[in-house]
Amino acid sequence: MKKMSLLSLLIAFVISLMALPPQTFAAKQEGTTAKSSILIERDTGRVLAGENMEEQLPPASMTKIMTMLLIMEEIDAGKLRYDEKVRASEYAASMGGSQIFLEPGEEMTVKDLLKGVAVASGNDASVALAEKIAGTEDGFVQKMNEKARELGLTHTKFQNVTGLPANDHYSTAKDMAMMARALLEHEEITEFTSIYEDYLRKDSDDPFWLVNTNKLVKFYPGVDGLKTGFTKEARYCLTATAKKDGMRVIAVVMGAETPKQRNNEVSQLLDYGFNQYTVKQLYKQDQTVAKLDMLKARDKNVPVVTSTPVSLLVKKGEKLGELTTKIVYKPDLSLPLKAGEQVGVLEVKADGKHVSSTPLIMKEDVPKASYWLLIKRSFDDVVKFH
Repeated sequence: MKKMSLLSLLIAFVISLMALPPQTFAAKQEGTTAKSSILIERDTGRVLAGENMEEQLPPASMTKIMTMLLIMEEIDAGKLRYDEKVRASEYAASMGGSQIFLEPGEEMTVKDLLKGVAVASGNDASVALAEKIAGTEDGFVQKMNEKARELGLTHTKFQNVTGLPANDHYSTAKDMAMMARALLEHEEITEFTSIYEDYLRKDSDDPFWLVNTNKLVKFYPGVDGLKTGFTKEARYCLTATAKKDGMRVIAVVMGAETPKQRNNEVSQLLDYGFNQYTVKQLYKQDQTVAKLDMLKARDKNVPVVTSTPVSLLVKKGEKLGELTTKIVYKPDLSLPLKAGEQVGVLEVKADGKHVSSTPLIMKEDVPKASYWLLIKRSFDDVVKFH
């Protein structure tokens, strides 16, 4: 009887393991030391795995994900150029911790400074770029917190651009993942974060060797970013992203005890995502899905495009139902419209169930038609009617 009861207990235990949701089972990896973790799929933002993902913790240098996001927005808006020179202030050059050893008054291009931030986690490079954009570090921090609110990151607050220890400076694994997702909308950033080693001041007598603090860039196939972090308070942190077979995932680990454990736990999360899920992409980013033709617009048939890729995340082995898409325009659209301005959403349903909503934006500016153009159109319509 004892043998039978032990066997029954063993069977019950195995069945209980099988019943665990995928994200719970994946989060409880063997040897886990991190305080929190998360794995998301980039296109849909869906959470695939995680543990304590909303616990507020110091993010250390992962803070620079937001720093880089604001830098990339300035570049994409044409307010900052890669070849533009930035002069390092005495304050920027005084930053401790990870640095590229800027001298006060030294000039370096935006491109090289961004490389210093993305690859070497340079605190001095981060502050130099922040001062270039906002005048002061405090001014830039204000922009960081405003962007966090805009992204709906309710458990994040910044006090500096570097992640150096500061009171009331915190984030969560989930917020960091969503921040990284926003940064990856600027796909050029991976041209920097994927560099394993390079040099700054190449043409000088004293070139500076950069080695990526994210070793997974070299040792995990498909990893091309994003940012490590370490302080005594935060311990070892990493936000990593990898792409395989058309699917991009983002993994965050906060508060691991050693860099080896941090990298191991992120690798396990990435393995889980790629082993268990696949993505069916319906539309690429910036793909035209409609043409806007407003009566009083100067131009007709202006492309309406996707702001991000539109994809469906599918558990391997599952079948997709019947897919339908619908464009829902904002009811209060008015001219003029700016390129990049949201005009509606693309809704996707599978077997009648809502699965995603993706913002749709204007490909180009849509100015108002002139008075004379409206008269001409009216005249042409009358002629056509007759």
